[in-house]
Amino acid sequence: MNLKNNTRLWITALLIVWGFDLLFWKQEPGISFAIFVGLCLLGGLFLAFEEKLPPARASLLLLVPILFFSIMTFLREEPNTSAFNVLLTLVCMGLLALTFRGGKWLSYSLSDMVMGVFRLAGSALGRPIGTFGKRPVAAESASPDLPSTAAETPQAPKRRSVLPLLRGLVLALPVVAVLAALLASADPIFSKQLEGLLTWIRIENLPEYIFRLAYILVGGYLLVGVFLHALTTSREEKLVGMEKPWLPPFLGWTEAIVILAAVDLLFAFFVGVQFRYFFGGQANITLEGFTYAEYARRGFGELVAVAFLSLLLFFGLGTITRREAGAQRSTFSVLGMGLVALVAVILVSAFQRLLLYEDAYGFSRIRTQTHVFMIWLGALLVATLVMEILRKPRWFGLAALTAALGFGVTLNLLNMDAFIVRENVKRAQAGAELDMAYLVGLSDDSIPQLVSSFNNADLPQSLRDDLGGALACRTSINAYTAEHRADLNSLPRITFPGYHISRARAASLLASQAQALKAYPTSVVDDGIWQVTIRGEVRDCYAFRSID
Repeated sequence: MNLKNNTRLWITALLIVWGFDLLFWKQEPGISFAIFVGLCLLGGLFLAFEEKLPPARASLLLLVPILFFSIMTFLREEPNTSAFNVLLTLVCMGLLALTFRGGKWLSYSLSDMVMGVFRLAGSALGRPIGTFGKRPVAAESASPDLPSTAAETPQAPKRRSVLPLLRGLVLALPVVAVLAALLASADPIFSKQLEGLLTWIRIENLPEYIFRLAYILVGGYLLVGVFLHALTTSREEKLVGMEKPWLPPFLGWTEAIVILAAVDLLFAFFVGVQFRYFFGGQANITLEGFTYAEYARRGFGELVAVAFLSLLLFFGLGTITRREAGAQRSTFSVLGMGLVALVAVILVSAFQRLLLYEDAYGFSRIRTQTHVFMIWLGALLVATLVMEILRKPRWFGLAALTAALGFGVTLNLLNMDAFIVRENVKRAQAGAELDMAYLVGLSDDSIPQLVSSFNNADLPQSLRDDLGGALACRTSINAYTAEHRADLNSLPRITFPGYHISRARAASLLASQAQALKAYPTSVVDDGIWQVTIRGEVRDCYAFRSID
């Protein structure tokens, strides 16, 4: 299926990618990503409206997570949360392109999602080629029963393509350049005028202009393919394995049962060993020769990996195993549900270790993210049990997507860096040590909570001094960076596309505390290390060690 107006398609795509260039080239990330996402959505909806190709209602539901996560990119600055916001936005936009007119994303299995990536990539790479030299659909759809002259009546409007014009400009540039050089050599007055013109357009930046033009054209080409897939291909999409399995089962039932039974026995043995620690606590840990801290630190990452890989094993076996009789299916389901149940217990063990770790050492980014991730992985395990009972394995794709979206929403609503400050201050208030240098390294998302805790008169003065030192470090480092930004080539200029609500709010709050923070003088030593003086003690502003 062709579009009525390929010229409009190309102009829209190129304008969007040109907007991307203006928003991101030498710009600090801020509101720019949300604006670019909005341009893509508006461009796609504009083309759909002009081509009279309306989206499916189910596909419009994807606009909710797309808008949420794209907006959160300039509300949250914590790097891992920001990266996940961008990733989830792109995933949902990909699903929107794949199912724009069909609306079948709610029925996607995990295989559909994987295959959809390849289908969309193939369309982005190959579909734009078919638009070159294509006539408008209205002209192509003339009735074959009419004489050829009837399809070429004077009343039929002729649409002109912009592509020949672009090709002509590209071919004209080298010709004009050569002739201009010869004319400049022949006439000194013309040479001076030409030199002034080249100075105005900054000819020394010509390689940059060529590079930017190249990626705008490449990006526009790929975006044309994505738009074509969304508008013409997504209507008649066939789901993987709906009519027949995409991969015919080839593994024998006996072999699969042996694998499941062996893994179940292994997990049951592990759960048996772990069971005493669920109730014995620190006393039993010490009896086995491990300190409380050693037990807390070891293993929770590996246990999370075991839970994740076990889910993949179960669904992989479910896909490739031949299960013919009812008894075979029931046995496989029972062992599979036993595997999932044991994995849930293992996940509880991992979660307990993480809680011990947090209690012993406090909160950090990786611990907080793992904490949230394990909760949503546990929810996915429960959903897996329900799907196996209902014999609905296709739902796993939607369940996994829901868990990923839930994880992202939780990170954003939690405000991870502010949460870390709040919880570590509570621990310090209870007698634990506060790692001031670690707090300095958090993003601007943490500043409101730092300021609030610093101004909390109920906190001990020594703790408030530590928080004041952290704020003084941030104020001095931020001011130094802003003052020397023009001299630091690695830092982009800050303009409107780089506006970020978290950074703006942090700057305002730090400015409001300027008078109080004079009690904590800062300085920078010769090797570039910032230091702050707190209660007469000089401390480094940054933690120079890994905190996991």
